[in-house]
Parts: sequence; structure tokens; C-alpha cells
Amino acid sequence: MAIPWLLALKVIPWGDVIEHAPKVLNAARKLMDREKAPEGTTVAATPMDLVSDTPPSLGELRNRLIEARQLIDQQARTQDQMAQTLAELAEQNARLVSAVELLRVRTRLLMFVIAALAIGVIVLFAR
Repeated sequence: MAIPWLLALKVIPWGDVIEHAPKVLNAARKLMDREKAPEGTTVAATPMDLVSDTPPSLGELRNRLIEARQLIDQQARTQDQMAQTLAELAEQNARLVSAVELLRVRTRLLMFVIAALAIGVIVLFAR
């Protein structure tokens, strides 16, 4: 079960991931900082509204407007939550990339130490 994970880790172009992580984080932060859409947006009429011969009453129009505003508010909340989640994921990705880079450096250092120890053992036994 560990073999596919190791294979996946080797296949991932970590250099590209590390290079693009700050860009992703900055884009997520810009998305969070972007101002909400103006409140004066209008809702387009549905095709059924355009076909009707009789105009809707004022109360019906008011109810439609209230429903449209509620839908817009709900979509804005959902968009804000998604943007926040995206920003959190980008920050986690940046932390993960830095941790992987640190592990990669430590692994290389460990490999050099093991190689030096192996050479030392070979030299010690060759005497």
C-alpha cells in the first residue's frame, strides 16, 4: 500500500508545485479581499414571464424581488465560504510544500551522511 504513495510522490513535479505555491496563495488572498458585487444588480426575467399576456401584480413582483434578493444573498454567502475555503486550502498547500521541501533537504543530507559512514566503514575494514 505504501508503494503507490511513493510512486505518486516521485511522479509529482515538486519543483513546479513549490514554484507555483506562492502564486496560488496570493490568488486566493486576492479572491478573499475582492469586494462583494454591488447590491444594485437586477435579476433577468425568466422566459415564462416574457410570454405572459397579463402583467404581474405589484405584490407578485414584490415577492419575486424578495425571493431574488434572498437567492443572491445565499449565493454571495456560498461564494464567500468557497473563497475562504480556497484561501485555507492554498495556505495549507503552501505549508505542505515547505514541509516537503524541508524533508527533501533532510533526506539528501541523510543520504550524504550514510554515504560518508559507508565509506568510513569500508576504509576501516580495509586496513
